Amino acid sequence: MEEFINNATEFIANSPRLTVQMVETIVIILALWGIRIFAIRILQQKVESKKTVYKWQKNITYITFFLGALILGQVWFSALGQLGTFLGLLSAGIAIALKDPVTDIAAWLFLIWRKPFDIGDRIQVGNSKGDVIDIRVFKFTILEIGNWVDADQSTGRVIHVPNHKIFSDDIANYTSDFEFIWNEMGVLLTFESDWKKAKKILEKVVEENMQEFVEQAREEITKAEKSYLIQYRYLTPIVYTSVKDSGINLSIRYLIDPRKRRGMSQALWESILDRFDEHDDIDFAYPTIRYYNNPTEGKPGTTPNGN
Repeated sequence: MEEFINNATEFIANSPRLTVQMVETIVIILALWGIRIFAIRILQQKVESKKTVYKWQKNITYITFFLGALILGQVWFSALGQLGTFLGLLSAGIAIALKDPVTDIAAWLFLIWRKPFDIGDRIQVGNSKGDVIDIRVFKFTILEIGNWVDADQSTGRVIHVPNHKIFSDDIANYTSDFEFIWNEMGVLLTFESDWKKAKKILEKVVEENMQEFVEQAREEITKAEKSYLIQYRYLTPIVYTSVKDSGINLSIRYLIDPRKRRGMSQALWESILDRFDEHDDIDFAYPTIRYYNNPTEGKPGTTPNGN
C-alpha cells in the first residue's frame, strides 16, 4: 500500500497536467451520471405513461452522452481543431474496419431524425414483423407477430434487428400517421345460392360492426393528409362480387385497426354464420366433385334438343 501511494505521488508530481485532466474527467462523468439519474427519477414521478417515460429515458441518456463527449473532448484536447482532426482520422479508420456497426449508427441517427417508426409501432422489416419495443444505437427490437401463430397475434419471441436493415429492406408501418389498414374477407357461396340476398345480409352485418371504425378513420385521414398524399374517397365498408371455380365469392372490404383485425374477423364471421343459418337458400361452397347432367339440369335452350 505504501509503495502504491509513493508511485501515485510521484506520478502526480511528474505529470500535473495529466492528473488534473483525469480528476476533471472523473468529476464530469460522476456529475453527468448523477444528473441523469435525478432527471429520470423526476420523470418517473411526474409522468404516468410508461411509453412516454421510456422514450424520455432514452433521450436523456443520449443527451447526457453527447454532452459528456463534448465536455471531455475539450478537457483532453487543447483546441477544437485538434479534436476535429483526431475525430476525422478516427472515423475514417473505423468506417473501414467496422462497416456494419458504423452503418448501424448512421441508421440509428436516421431513425431519430426521420422516424420511419417509433416505439409502439407495428412494423415489418424484411421477413420480420411485430411491435417495436426498443430502439438502440446498433439495433432495434420487435415483439414478433404472425409466423406460426394464425392472424397478427404475438408469438412471444423477441427479435433483435440490426439498424442497417432499414437501409437495405423495405419498411412497412401498420400504425404510423394513419392507424388503419384495409382488410378483406371472402365468403364463398354455391352457384345455387341466392347471392343477392346473401350480399345484402353481408352489407348489413359489416355496417353494424364497423360504424365505430369508420368515424375514427375519417379523423385519422384528416391528420394523415397533412403529411402524405392519401386520398380515400370512400371509407365505408363495401361488398364486392366475383366468381370463383367453386362458387360465387362475396368479398367484404373494410378499414380496421391492425391490432383488432382478428377480433373483428371473429365477430363478423359469427354474425354471418348466425344470419346464413336462418336461410335455406344460402349455402357455403367448398371443394366437391359434382356430376352435371345438362339435359336435365341445364337452362332451356342449352340442351341438345333445344328444349
